[in-house]
Amino acid sequence: METEHAHHHEHEEEQGHPHGHTHSHTQTRAVVNRLSRAIGHLESVKRMVERGEDCSEVLIQLAAVRAALNSTSRLILEDHIQHCLLDAVEQGDPAPLEQLNKAIGQFLK
Repeated sequence: METEHAHHHEHEEEQGHPHGHTHSHTQTRAVVNRLSRAIGHLESVKRMVERGEDCSEVLIQLAAVRAALNSTSRLILEDHIQHCLLDAVEQGDPAPLEQLNKAIGQFLK
């Protein structure tokens, strides 16, 4: 599913760096589906904890949730590179690359 949306970064506009662009993403539906599954999985892990299930099993399930989120993050990054960054390069806009570098720094903490 391809969707089109605009990125508007208010914090940058407040700092005098207006940035907004519109582009399409091909993986939006896949990302939303993966997030929904990860949310459901995490809710089931929460219920495991509430029921007092084995800590080792809880940790294994948390690792599975983390792997699902990492996979989803990878999909978002690939889609972002293919669409947002290519659009930004074509438009001569360095802001999306700077934002991606900042986001990667936060993600890898």
